[in-house]
Amino acid sequence: MSAALPSVFWLGLALKIVMTAGIVVAASMVVERSGPFIGALIAALPTAGSAALIILAVEHDAHFIAQSAIGSMLANVACAFFALTYAALAQRRGLVVSLGGAFAVWLSVVFLSRLIDWSAAMAFAANAIVYPIAIYIGSRFRGDDRVRSRVAFTARDLAWRAGVVTLCVVVVTGLSSSIGSYFSGVFAFFPVAMSSFFIILHTRAGGPVAASVGAHVLAPLIGLGLGLFAVHLLAEPLGVWWSYLIGLAIGVAWNGLLWGWKNRRRD
Repeated sequence: MSAALPSVFWLGLALKIVMTAGIVVAASMVVERSGPFIGALIAALPTAGSAALIILAVEHDAHFIAQSAIGSMLANVACAFFALTYAALAQRRGLVVSLGGAFAVWLSVVFLSRLIDWSAAMAFAANAIVYPIAIYIGSRFRGDDRVRSRVAFTARDLAWRAGVVTLCVVVVTGLSSSIGSYFSGVFAFFPVAMSSFFIILHTRAGGPVAASVGAHVLAPLIGLGLGLFAVHLLAEPLGVWWSYLIGLAIGVAWNGLLWGWKNRRRD
């Protein structure tokens, strides 16, 4: 048993790196060719979070997964503050100040939320209250979705982007191994992919373009909250893997609805 656990850890680490690096590189390329809205739909996908949930399912029972989903829903609330803070700061500030401020806000929300004994219904309500307000405030930072940054990609450029993501994933995974059950759910959705995405975009296309993605990503993150709520409700009655599949389907369907609504408005 003890020999199996290190194997699971390294498998999970490799899975996180591959999934997160791949999605960040793909989303960066999409933003530079298709605009902030489509890039935000991709950036909002639960890449590292999904990999973390898979490893949690291997190591724990359905009840643990259902309860950890509550922490993940609160992490999703914190991600609204993270994206909104970054979008506001990146308009005029550099990368260090913008991302550092966003991380400080995310951590503050996460640790202050620990002062309350949250139920799934309360966590769901927090998502339902916070996101509409954040989307309204963030509308001023969205900019022009038609903006494009024409960049010639090279293999070296893509490798550098994947390297940044890999470093972030290794650090977060190391920290996650020493925390308890509540924070297992929370830090499974630490915004590592989103922050790596902002680093790449801020340094390559500038703060306002990266800020526009940060503002656009708020609406897609609602789908993540809905999917996590489904995981909480279904993990025990249907089994963990079915709850994951349904939760992922909800998130993808939500993004599809947003994409369809956006295209209909353009027509």
